[in-house]
Amino acid sequence: MKLRTFLAADMREALANVRAELGADAVIVSSQKAKGGGVMVRAAVEEIATDAEVEEAVAAFAGRPVAANDFETAYRSGLMRRLRGENRTESNRSRNFNRAELLQILRSHRAPDALAHALAEAAEKTALTDMTLALASALDKRMKMAALDIAKSEGLLLTGLNGAGKSATAAKIAAHARLSGRAVKLVATDTQGAGAIARLETFASHIDVPFAAAENAEELAKIIGECAKENVLAVIDTAGFDPRNAKARNAFAALAKIEHVEAIGIVSAACDAEETADIAQSLVSLGARRIVVTGLDIARKLGALVAASTQSAALAHVTRSPFVAGGLETLTPLSLARALIDAGHADKGSAQ
Repeated sequence: MKLRTFLAADMREALANVRAELGADAVIVSSQKAKGGGVMVRAAVEEIATDAEVEEAVAAFAGRPVAANDFETAYRSGLMRRLRGENRTESNRSRNFNRAELLQILRSHRAPDALAHALAEAAEKTALTDMTLALASALDKRMKMAALDIAKSEGLLLTGLNGAGKSATAAKIAAHARLSGRAVKLVATDTQGAGAIARLETFASHIDVPFAAAENAEELAKIIGECAKENVLAVIDTAGFDPRNAKARNAFAALAKIEHVEAIGIVSAACDAEETADIAQSLVSLGARRIVVTGLDIARKLGALVAASTQSAALAHVTRSPFVAGGLETLTPLSLARALIDAGHADKGSAQ
């Protein structure tokens, strides 16, 4: 991973410098006011492994030859490069597959019981001897991944429960758009919630992007239409509601039908896994084709994350910080498998 610090007169200049130096894939790690004025921004970008390096990494980690079509060879991230490290700690060394142990780990994360059994069975059927790769292969059959296309999207309508992290996620998306050079506008529709508009407006000011508020679907449609004409990405924060409630669903339906808008479901990893699965599926029935899972910084159990990422919607991103500087992260079956197993073994060790 390449990490750089940038000093600039304001956030606009800092983001431009980050993009020029590190490219569109850079993530803002932190930002703060600099002494003497201006801002100081720390940004990072993952160095990408070549195809040959990826294949070699997986083979070394799994202890077996890798066929060209194996799913692991698709992961070109630094996760794969770290798998190649010779100085592995005890917690991330290869573990032999054991179905009972894997089932225990999934249950320790409070994963829905039916899902835990299905994943353990699928992992066993892979005949892989490595626990992490067997689980990753099982997850790969259920997970769909589709990161947000900031360059091509016209409008992103964030929807979910109160407290799921919609406003912070909206700000993260807007910051990512700024970093990639895309014009963006933050739009608030929750005009009744206490402080909702003020919070999103503060986010907009912090990352130096335009802000607008819409009282109803007609006003929102007008704002989105104007953004579409000017090739401006509209990121819309909506009032929280329970998508399983028929009355609330009807109220949201008018927003979801607006042209140039894609509904994005926002769910928290710090919730009950069964509830999260129900909420995610209800959001899908309302038109959400992608899900963002928030709150990984406060979730000790990852069952909700597993439940959300194995629904019919594609997993777009995860977040592990409530702050804009935390950025958006992508998750793969392999990285999720490692997180589940490493955390499961850590909990087991602390209990002994």
